[in-house]
Amino acid sequence: MQTILIVLGVILATFFIFRFYAMAKIKNTPLVADHEKVVTLTEANFQQKTKGKVVLVDFWAAWCAPCRMMAPVLNDVASELNGNLHVGKVDIQQYQSLANQFKVRSIPTLILFKNGKEINRFVGIKSKEFLLKEMAKVG
Repeated sequence: MQTILIVLGVILATFFIFRFYAMAKIKNTPLVADHEKVVTLTEANFQQKTKGKVVLVDFWAAWCAPCRMMAPVLNDVASELNGNLHVGKVDIQQYQSLANQFKVRSIPTLILFKNGKEINRFVGIKSKEFLLKEMAKVG
């Protein structure tokens, strides 16, 4: 019985050490500058920038580590798009009304718009391949 408790204690201690390490690494993820093709969306330009196009909109915040992890992926997606497919970003701290309007409850939330209307929604970290495939379905 005592051996089982020792083994269980070691397993739990190892788990917490790895969790602490992972959380520290995620928090230190640097902010990445947006690709030139990524459109910054605001309350003033949202309708105009999403009308007549297919736009993948990232709802994010600077303090959100998973959002910072998604930035390079979105830059890669934007660099591969052409024609009527685009990537946009909404900073939910600056434009809370947009986040409320689209019922964004957790971030990162990626919403795929076609002609200004929501087509699909993805929450959490997604791969470049997944996003390109989803955009190709709509575009």
